[in-house]
Amino acid sequence: MSQAYADVNRLFGDIVKVTPTSKVVGDMALMMVANDLTPADVASTTHDISFPESVVSLFKGELGFPPDGFPPALSRKVLKLAEGVAPPVAYRPGDHLPPVDLDAARAQAEKDAGMPLDDRQLASALMYPKVARDFHQHLQTHGDTSVLPTPTFFYGLRLQDEVALEIDPGKTLLVSLQGIHDDEAAGAVKVQFELNGQSRSVLVAKAGAASAALKREVAEPGNPRHVGAPMPGAIVTVPVQAGQTLQAGATLVSLEAMKMETHIVAERDGVVERVLVKPGDRVQAKDLLIVWAER
Repeated sequence: MSQAYADVNRLFGDIVKVTPTSKVVGDMALMMVANDLTPADVASTTHDISFPESVVSLFKGELGFPPDGFPPALSRKVLKLAEGVAPPVAYRPGDHLPPVDLDAARAQAEKDAGMPLDDRQLASALMYPKVARDFHQHLQTHGDTSVLPTPTFFYGLRLQDEVALEIDPGKTLLVSLQGIHDDEAAGAVKVQFELNGQSRSVLVAKAGAASAALKREVAEPGNPRHVGAPMPGAIVTVPVQAGQTLQAGATLVSLEAMKMETHIVAERDGVVERVLVKPGDRVQAKDLLIVWAER
């Protein structure tokens, strides 16, 4: 992974790596590792690649431009420009942003969030709309989990662990884990715990239990009819359906992994024969997503 990161940095022209450019380099490095791509594959004019959206955004100049610009040949490949077409020249991204109706934007953001938003929250929703929607959906589903210690939030409690959760000023809950018992038939676990010394139990569905039993087909290496997942992640959108005629460059599936949304695009003209995923599905690297019809 470290070598891939260094390779991408050189391919991009040894750019300054600060947030968010460091993340873009990481996005591309993850994609290369997941798809067994070499720097020569990325630079090749004959090897088609579905670049992550963050990489396309970078080369469009939406994050700014390095002093010497991006490597022209790679820029044309990332942006799918015809030979001889010059890549974008340096410009200030803000000069091209359309005006925003803040009242309408606030109304939509508050509708998505299900709650009133202050100016700081509105700014977050405008800059990171999907992240903001996911955050507010998490709040609606699970409540304010910021009261949990970080290790507890990420890894849960171990047996006999106890945490003190301050849910209001002067109001603290003592929670200790007493036992976990599998219920394989229900695809859940029974969790026994104490809440301020009182015994409690709850049945918790296992994450991914429903999809664990689903055995997905795997894309055959070298099969031009198979479109596989470039990395593990969650399917966000599937804007195509069986029988649909598409042109090269059309988006087939968008996949989210590690806060990176990747658009998998058609690398050829053709007709879709099968669509094997739907929004919300979780997939592993190389799982089969789309099958093209025979020409």
